[in-house]
Amino acid sequence: MDKKPFSNNKSKGSKQGKKGFKNAGFVALLVLFSLVIFAAYGQPGNLKDISTNQAVREANNGQYSKIEKKGNELTITKKGESQPSLKSTVDPNASLKEEGFNTSKFEIKYAPEASSGSLWGTLLISLLPILLIGGMLYFMLKSAQGQGNQALSFGKSRARLYGNEKDKVIFGDVAGQAEAKQDLEEVVEFLKFPKKFASLGARIPKGVLLVGPPGTGKTMLARAVAGEANVPFFSISGSEFVEMFVGVGASRVRDLFAKAKKNAPCIIFVDEIDAVGRRRGSGMGGGHDEREQTLNQILVEMDGFEQGQNVIVLAATNRADVLDPALLRPGRFDRRVGIGLPDRQDREAILKIHFKKKPVSKTVDLDALAAKSAGSSGADLANIANESAIIAARNNHPEISQHDVTEAFERVAIGPERKSKIMTESDKMTTAYHEAGHALVGHVLPDSDPVHKVTIIPRGGTGGVTWFLPPEDKVYTSLIEFKDVLARALGGRIAEEVILGRDRITTGGGNDLQKAAEIARDMVINQGMGSKLRDQVFHVDEGMMMERIVHERSYSDDTAKVIDQEVEALITEAGERARAVIKANMDKLEALKDCLLQKETVDADEVKEIFKGTTLPKAAALY
Repeated sequence: MDKKPFSNNKSKGSKQGKKGFKNAGFVALLVLFSLVIFAAYGQPGNLKDISTNQAVREANNGQYSKIEKKGNELTITKKGESQPSLKSTVDPNASLKEEGFNTSKFEIKYAPEASSGSLWGTLLISLLPILLIGGMLYFMLKSAQGQGNQALSFGKSRARLYGNEKDKVIFGDVAGQAEAKQDLEEVVEFLKFPKKFASLGARIPKGVLLVGPPGTGKTMLARAVAGEANVPFFSISGSEFVEMFVGVGASRVRDLFAKAKKNAPCIIFVDEIDAVGRRRGSGMGGGHDEREQTLNQILVEMDGFEQGQNVIVLAATNRADVLDPALLRPGRFDRRVGIGLPDRQDREAILKIHFKKKPVSKTVDLDALAAKSAGSSGADLANIANESAIIAARNNHPEISQHDVTEAFERVAIGPERKSKIMTESDKMTTAYHEAGHALVGHVLPDSDPVHKVTIIPRGGTGGVTWFLPPEDKVYTSLIEFKDVLARALGGRIAEEVILGRDRITTGGGNDLQKAAEIARDMVINQGMGSKLRDQVFHVDEGMMMERIVHERSYSDDTAKVIDQEVEALITEAGERARAVIKANMDKLEALKDCLLQKETVDADEVKEIFKGTTLPKAAALY
């Protein structure tokens, strides 16, 4: 029998009991407060005390309507009043006549003396304020005690423990990444069969660093290791160690590793470890920086693992270049597993997993989608599958169609359509020429990617889109391919200039120019593709901000000037090539412009049909 539901109900019932206790205490305080108010204002009070002689004189003058005697106390009601307002004292053994009262002038009422019960009631009413204050102090102290417990747990680890859930993640749930899985399968064997390796003198690796771009499945692979090994899995983010109080992060590290040793064999997974593991001595925060103290404690704990503990640290990051060298040395993170973007075969496998539990039409071609989505991560593909289901539901489709998948892919890749944005006829024509210029230059140049779609419908933050997709996955990019990319990026601005004139160019090409400048500068300073500075790189580490501020650059002002000249030359050359292509194929530019104004969106097959017979002028050829 599964005892988990019972334990969960018990904990839930205890929480409800505590909540009910708090509610009952609050109601009790309200009742006590009400009784105090009643005791203060519901009983006759604030009576004016007068002497016996004055009471006799005023009573005999007919100023009183009623006198109530209780023991030696007189409660007096004046004429015209409904409640008593005066009080006095007399001899309890003498009658009112004997005291000198003319009893014919007012009504007399005798009340019995207070009994022991009324005395207890009076005593209780007197004690109510004390009880009320005591109850309030009790709840305040209890609340303060709870805050104290939180303060005591401030230095405790906030890692979440997995491993007992029913839906464990295993390697079969993670598509692709065959090489990474192979490296991690050895970690699983270490955890499952430690004696097998210990008998040969092999020691268990203390740390495995998962390195890869965001969304490639580093966290899922770490959970798959724990699921395959069937061991507890402590998960925590690097940023959860760091607080503004110095020493808290180090305390949490000690607590986390202590828990891990008690639950060995187990896995500690630190996501985004670069948040706490950045290179020390960068000048930020000083030598006693809280982040550096936390890192120092991690280094000590990892180096202090005893043999046979069977505790492995998995960490994930997409910025391995900024990590401290002491963290990466053997004995701490013994292995580095690279997790890159999936290739076409892996993308198709990932898409099949994400579409597995969705009603999909037989017309959906996941292989074609995998081919188009080059450069997408696993998270991007999961988003495409989810967007496809959302679009199908919005359109009231019983199952996901190919049109839904295509629309979802375009929404994720280039942004949603903004058909509600109103454009004037002049803006539409300018946009049509601009996008036609991109498409024409990219189609004619031989080393450019083929055109996938051209549209003048605003998408995302752009007024129109010309979409190029590579026919296959690429590992390297050649100099000629870079130059073709630069030329097609400038094709839109050059088309505006040729058709409308230099004085009529618009801001629509601003983003294109920015991207072209970034590509050209990357070619010169990072790839060594300049003509004057050939095979020289001048890379600056973008991850270390303080080093860029404090340290001088690694090249002179003269070299910086040459770099700027190289970038300018590449941009100028790309513009001249784009201008040559557009002037040599003006009829094709006009034809695509007219088609865009009529249909707003033109697919790849239509673009190919319109561009039949285009020529590559000598001025645009590189070879």
